[in-house]
Amino acid sequence: MNEFDRKTGGPVMADGIDILQVNVGLRCNQSCAHCHLSCSPVRSETMSLETMERVIDLADQIKPQLVDITGGSPEFNVHLREFVLKLKADGYSIQVRTNLSAMMEPGLTDYPEFFAENEIGLVASMPCYLEENVSKMRGSQCFSRSVSVLRHLNELGYGVKESLTLDLVFNPAVGPNLPPSQAALEKDYKREMQTRYGIVFNRLLTITNVPIGRYLDELKANGQDRQYMELLTDSFNPATVDGLMCRHQVNIGWDGTLYDCDFNQALGLPVNHGAPGRIEDFDLKQMVHRQVVTGRHCFACTAGAGSSCGGAIEK
Repeated sequence: MNEFDRKTGGPVMADGIDILQVNVGLRCNQSCAHCHLSCSPVRSETMSLETMERVIDLADQIKPQLVDITGGSPEFNVHLREFVLKLKADGYSIQVRTNLSAMMEPGLTDYPEFFAENEIGLVASMPCYLEENVSKMRGSQCFSRSVSVLRHLNELGYGVKESLTLDLVFNPAVGPNLPPSQAALEKDYKREMQTRYGIVFNRLLTITNVPIGRYLDELKANGQDRQYMELLTDSFNPATVDGLMCRHQVNIGWDGTLYDCDFNQALGLPVNHGAPGRIEDFDLKQMVHRQVVTGRHCFACTAGAGSSCGGAIEK
């Protein structure tokens, strides 16, 4: 039993599959400092149409409440539209995680209209409402491009119409920091985004940076990796364990490997403990109550108010 499992009082066990999370590729037009998957413009890993067909078959077994599509920038997968339309035809609720600026790249500029026409929920990375802070994390010009896309999404009805949800995602600046109160920060975001840029949105999701990938490299370079790990372990909140996302979802990598979460995917830690680790071997009975693969990085999800792909666990 590892340190995290001892802290939670025993192995963490899954409790059903409400969310099917699908990573359709690692290519991205950005190289964000906090990216746990180290996505960038030079990454070529992408989910094939054949694997997407297997995902749809798997969804028909699971019947998830939500299909959560992520990347990289999902828009760069040439099969994304076909994938979304097939899932939509089968009646699934779908959300896509976007970095916004990808929708200004050549050949991708009509994605806002495509998403709106098909009522696809959007979860958009926006680590701060101040341009200077965003530029440090995501590179220059990214902020202005993101604001431009957000305004266009608002024009299409996102954040305004009930059927077109637009959530923003906050990540703390690089360094040993936990997110502030999600509810309080959401109020600040809504005020500042409206006042400064005329932008409205539905929810703000605060996500704790996990000490892996580029974020861990940055911590090590600044001699802060041990300090951050101590912050996470000292901030362990047992009330967050029941709501851990790994207990209620399955994550599928671009190559069809099964994971408990996107962070385990980044670390190359597939589903284990007797459950099948490949999409072609998927077994619903084995997966719904499987033992979750954990490690020290999991303390990021249980620190403070907790963290998941859906934001803070304790609201």
